[in-house]
Amino acid sequence: MPRSGSEISWKRLLWYVLAGSRGGPNRGRIINLLRREPYNINKLAEALHVHYRVAEHHIRALEKNHLVSSAGEKYGKLYFLSPEMEAHLPLFDEIWAQISPRVEREVKR
Repeated sequence: MPRSGSEISWKRLLWYVLAGSRGGPNRGRIINLLRREPYNINKLAEALHVHYRVAEHHIRALEKNHLVSSAGEKYGKLYFLSPEMEAHLPLFDEIWAQISPRVEREVKR
């Protein structure tokens, strides 16, 4: 089935965000957490077992690329998947299935 130009752009964006840097695995894990429920930065850091600043860095990258959105202010700010990201979850799942075996090996270290 041919893909639309928008879908191709999203596929490229997701590959960039998930596989284009060392932080990609954490970003993918954040997307998977947010698809179930909203989180604040502190709860994301706890769930990922990373420092608060690391979680904050990754959420900013996701927000910059329009994959997540937020509501609230300061420490009460909650993060959600953006409507665009929700619409492209099947594409994320396709890419994540290719990346996740490597991610699981890295997380276990």
